[in-house]
Amino acid sequence: MGELEDGETDHITTDAQDQKCALVRECTATEGISGKDNLPSLNAVLKNPICKLYRFPTSDNKWMRIREQMAETTLSFHVPKELISLHIKEDMRRNQELKDLGELAPHWDNMRKSVIAHCDQMLSMYQDTLAELGKHTGSSFKSSCSKGEKTLEFIPINLHLQRMHVHSPRLKDALYDVITVGAPAAHFQGFKNGGLRKLLSKFEAERRNTGYQCIYYSPENTAKAKEVLSNINHLQPLISSHADLLLNSASQHSPDSLKNSLKMLSEKDRVWANVGKSLNCVIAMVDRLLEKDNSSSSKEGENDPSAQPGLLGGVPAHGREDWYEQLYPLVITLKDCMGEVVTRAKQSMAFVLLQELACGLPQCLMLTLRRDIVFSQALAGLVCGFIIKLHTGLHDQGFLQQLHTVGLLVQYEGLLSTYSEEAGMLEDMAVGISDLQKVMFKVIEAKSEDFLPIITGRREHYVIEVQLPAKMFELLPQEIKEGKLLRMYPVLFNVGINEQQTLAERFGDTTLQENINQENLELLKEYYKLFTEKMPPDCLPHFQEQNDLKGLLENLHQNIQAKKRKNVEIMWLAATICRKLNGVRFTCCKSAKDRTSMSVTLEQCSILRDEHQLHKDFFIRALDCMRREGCRIENVLKNVKCRKYAFNMIQLMAFPKYYRPPEGTYGKADT
Repeated sequence: MGELEDGETDHITTDAQDQKCALVRECTATEGISGKDNLPSLNAVLKNPICKLYRFPTSDNKWMRIREQMAETTLSFHVPKELISLHIKEDMRRNQELKDLGELAPHWDNMRKSVIAHCDQMLSMYQDTLAELGKHTGSSFKSSCSKGEKTLEFIPINLHLQRMHVHSPRLKDALYDVITVGAPAAHFQGFKNGGLRKLLSKFEAERRNTGYQCIYYSPENTAKAKEVLSNINHLQPLISSHADLLLNSASQHSPDSLKNSLKMLSEKDRVWANVGKSLNCVIAMVDRLLEKDNSSSSKEGENDPSAQPGLLGGVPAHGREDWYEQLYPLVITLKDCMGEVVTRAKQSMAFVLLQELACGLPQCLMLTLRRDIVFSQALAGLVCGFIIKLHTGLHDQGFLQQLHTVGLLVQYEGLLSTYSEEAGMLEDMAVGISDLQKVMFKVIEAKSEDFLPIITGRREHYVIEVQLPAKMFELLPQEIKEGKLLRMYPVLFNVGINEQQTLAERFGDTTLQENINQENLELLKEYYKLFTEKMPPDCLPHFQEQNDLKGLLENLHQNIQAKKRKNVEIMWLAATICRKLNGVRFTCCKSAKDRTSMSVTLEQCSILRDEHQLHKDFFIRALDCMRREGCRIENVLKNVKCRKYAFNMIQLMAFPKYYRPPEGTYGKADT
């Protein structure tokens, strides 16, 4: 890249442009997607790269060179397998907590048996799925033809990194990444009754309406209760540790150490009555012991302590034992009270969960399954996007500061229609992407050659530990090296572009798309507000100023409000804002094969025109070249064993102009 071939001149004539404006050659990227840097930590997650090289003329009659790459990722299978394992552990723990509730009244006991029976069925299904996925050793790709397979429903469809590396004669080299993936959705479950957005809303409404049959707990209250339980579990070992320190201070007969230990113990969580009473008893005893000790010290000070028989270092040996013996039973009582609080809290939560599940069996569990499936697909893509972004930004101090100070913007471009089944897919996708807000990342130093990420947590909160080799880890800011959790800000903007969207606009309903775009615009504005509040102005990318971003956001707002049909300007504005805010870009349609290919090639050529001075007369030729000969037609071949985009002439008449492929590249039925 960037080197002239032998005998070639950098300056070209117009006559030569038509001959050379094309694919230069196809190459096998033997050195991996990371190129000359040969980063083992990145090559560990990216597999089977395809590479195409192009040259296109610039507006000043120079040649620009483009390296287009596409690669699969091992994370397509690794992340879902890790996630399912966590689900199994969480569900086994939940079932055991229900069993540990002890003896219940007949009504509640029958309810418990029913819940456990259903939960065991779900658990068995997750275990079977994990066993099946275990057979796919080394797999890194799920084709669009497999999207309806039961055993692969947790795996993202056609997940790839799409990368464009640009070398311009007069501009700095630039890298542009987009993650392409089929819309996260439960294809095997189907969309007869809609997707998650509608199903969850309907389920909550039904539970409220039947609230007289059981106590109703809102999702917000349940989440809050689980947070309280988590805090209790966190505090128990701390209180136990501080109590042991108190006894240790007592055995050493050290007044200062005793005071400090008591102070630390007193600061933890007086909020429970029994624990507070027990703690007050400990405090009262310490006060008495210290008061007695002060009194004894003042009397002994009148004489020479060393002359007194039975003294050890100025402190009577029986005094040392006396402090410990008098505090020990009180501390044990304190620990017992804390243990009782934890036990009761767990039982209370288990009882809440029992009622929660019993009120909606089996629908509740089926919704949990659907949500797990969609989240698994979404998470695999997110982890891939984060790792790639981290590697490309390791030498960008502004980005690294933004990462730990503000968090990472993750922007999804959806091309689904709001008609028929795709409306259900969009509902699934919207919930799955929203659920990514409960994911945080942590960067750790790799201790081995296994660079795959480690996932911990439960359905309410996950932490993804990304491993870097020591040399790369040292490049990070101290805050990230010390384990600061990094927040994600996912946003989704959708514009349907196919013939089904035409039906939705004329005879159906586009409210779903309008609502999603409006909601996510507000989320994007929140991120921008955080960014401007926490980051210094000079940390914006070098080619961008805050006023430009403000204008882009306002333009996006106006386009969303306009309700114009197939307004693809929304897509372009959202993508531009994301890139200028150092975000991660995703493009999705049903299978990330056809519409997605049209979108990413259009984005690549638009970037070449707007940022790298692609000659205006060659925009369409470059676009056709990438669609006919580039990585995306290879993606079609990988999925359906045919080099034809799944469009027909009638369908394409409904597409926006620049989303139509060149003649001879389409005609196969959709898969």
